[in-house]
Amino acid sequence: MLNAIGQDMNDMQRAIDIVRAGGLVAFPTETVYGLGADATNDLAVARIFEAKQRPHFNPLIAHVTDVEEAFALAEFPAAALTLAAKFWPGPLTLVLPRQAGCAVSLLASAGLPSIALRVPQHPLALELIRASGRPIVAPSANPSGKISPTTADHVREGLGEKVAMILDGGPCAVGLESTVVSLLDDAPRLLRAGGLPRDMIEDVLGRKLQGPANGPLHAPGQLASHYAPRAQMRLNATQWQDGEARLGFSAMDAPLNLSRSGNLVEAAANLFAMLHQLDGQGAALIAVAPIPDISLGEAINDRLRRAAAPRA
Repeated sequence: MLNAIGQDMNDMQRAIDIVRAGGLVAFPTETVYGLGADATNDLAVARIFEAKQRPHFNPLIAHVTDVEEAFALAEFPAAALTLAAKFWPGPLTLVLPRQAGCAVSLLASAGLPSIALRVPQHPLALELIRASGRPIVAPSANPSGKISPTTADHVREGLGEKVAMILDGGPCAVGLESTVVSLLDDAPRLLRAGGLPRDMIEDVLGRKLQGPANGPLHAPGQLASHYAPRAQMRLNATQWQDGEARLGFSAMDAPLNLSRSGNLVEAAANLFAMLHQLDGQGAALIAVAPIPDISLGEAINDRLRRAAAPRA
């Protein structure tokens, strides 16, 4: 039997039961597929780090169904209230001071007095969180540092049996992780460019976003090498070379083109899926056409630079 959003109710109930028992469930959000676990269960959160082989200093994002649930977990300065009212649910993560008595595992915050919070927009994600009755931490459902998953098949290829269940909601609409904004001090800071463009946030705040402050990582997506395929990357290619896999954009065409019309929303939605496809072809090098560094292009270029960075 299907529920109102087309998901088999038995599958959803199984996913709820797994989360409540401390297991791992991959599920779709509008950004990418997340590897979900009970955010209040230390052992469940530890299982995420183990499954992804993720460094423990790299925090996780806790997902809730609405801002009222978030109030129990974090302190909300005025700017946070403004952004949450405008952009939640949606592809925006806020990094805030942890509330006294916050139920989310400190492991998810890498032991810091901050917490990263988001209200996702995807109906399956919201139903899973609501029915589970607890916040769910959910980094991207892939091995740490590899290409993020935007389909259930990407999750199966990357994590296999490390995840107890995958809720298949089809391809992710946004295709890039959430934008992360820190409100830990007087200066709003962009920690990660993502599915919500910087200029939209700045317009609502009426001020420019600053860069990350020095110190520990307060949110994911800040490691120099991240989102990386097996192949090496050549960015801003203005000519194609023999023997390389090609990822086009606009008039710089290739069999796989992020957007022949030059649409950055379309390009963002296609980025990870096309990188998965090219990486599966076995080429040693993937060349990528130049992407304008405006609006969502900032987030696309951020992912490409990290994918091309030297690997440890």
